[in-house]
Amino acid sequence: MRILVLGSGAREHAIILALLDEEAGHEIVAAPGNAGIAASATSSARGSVETIALDPTDPVIVADYAMDNDIELVVIGPEAPLVAGVADALRTRGIATFGPARAAAQLEGSKTFAKRVMEAAGVPTGRAALVDSLPKVVAALDEVGSPYVVKADGLAAGKGVLVTDDREAALAHAAHYLQQGPVLVEEFLDGPEVSLFLLSDGSNVVPLSPAQDYKRLRDGDEGPNTGGMGAYSPLPWLDERFGSEQAFVDEVIETIALPTIRRLDEEQTPFIGLLYAGLIITSRGIRVIEFNARFGDPETQVVLPRLSTPLSGLLYAAATGRLAEHPRPEFRPDAAVTVVLASEGYPEAPETGRRIDGLLAAASVPGVHLAHAATAVGSSADDREPHLIATGGRVLNVVAVGDGFAEARRRAYEALGHLRLEGGQYRTDIAARVAD
Repeated sequence: MRILVLGSGAREHAIILALLDEEAGHEIVAAPGNAGIAASATSSARGSVETIALDPTDPVIVADYAMDNDIELVVIGPEAPLVAGVADALRTRGIATFGPARAAAQLEGSKTFAKRVMEAAGVPTGRAALVDSLPKVVAALDEVGSPYVVKADGLAAGKGVLVTDDREAALAHAAHYLQQGPVLVEEFLDGPEVSLFLLSDGSNVVPLSPAQDYKRLRDGDEGPNTGGMGAYSPLPWLDERFGSEQAFVDEVIETIALPTIRRLDEEQTPFIGLLYAGLIITSRGIRVIEFNARFGDPETQVVLPRLSTPLSGLLYAAATGRLAEHPRPEFRPDAAVTVVLASEGYPEAPETGRRIDGLLAAASVPGVHLAHAATAVGSSADDREPHLIATGGRVLNVVAVGDGFAEARRRAYEALGHLRLEGGQYRTDIAARVAD
């Protein structure tokens, strides 16, 4: 197929690498893509990739390009194009699109919308209060008690959530996001977190394999929340609590995913795309922390390398209402680990424009590949030696696959040892808990 992938991050790079891994020989266009995605065109023996300078959040521009270039499937990576209504414009033109319409994307774009849908669908989640002033925040914090959970109602690039025992920090976080709109003060839910991706065609859902990510900046889950510093998949400890991964997934489908999808369908806002369920396993059972309306980052980077079922067929079936014809996807038994290399100053004020060296050596480690998040081509002082520079906070993901987590971790950190980025930072404990 001719496939247009919207976005410029490591998630989109992971999606493209999975598509290139198929034997079908797809023609892929990334808009706008990044330097790593552009390099995939020369490193793959299957299919082709090109990057174009196109605004992925402009519905008219995207739809016109898809029509003019005979695009057969559009995959929307980040949340901003979804909330901007890009999927609506594409479907109006009859183009198969993997990504929910603007109305259904509110499941991520508005925490209040998501809570209302969950309540109407009977989906288990924590208590929450929507507040629009600091005095109301104070009252809500006093009601729920410590630890305090404060969330921005709208999109905040993964940084709108604060969990803290510090009441003053919670108030300061709320005060910052109140400038943009209401905030949610939520009940704290204690337990291990799980990310589960479910493809939906508006009526049916098909699950992928669970993953766990690491939101805090530093080892030991210390420091500020980030967009994600690493992840691993599968989750062997699910067997202890649920008997098997499949049993866990079945429970999520029956109690969370299908009720949510059916409720949205009843409200005439069918959800077509990727339902990301951010879950927590409490002493009282599985609870939803949040929903997202697209593939998660960095979890996508460890889930898709284990997928043995062709991704393109799943995406197209979801986009065209034919998921009921598909059996559950199959996954390789390998362990996958990803570690994020971030710029100095991330997440508050990342330093950009710095050179990245050691990429070829890192990618040469067996079982390792790199998923680029924020890279661009630079040049040396004499303008004769092109190289890559960091253009954002999370620069790239080192992704490693192995027979077990010990091997996958060893490969990932061996590859990180080859990378050189002035001031670069990464966690050293990704997947350590499952590698013993």
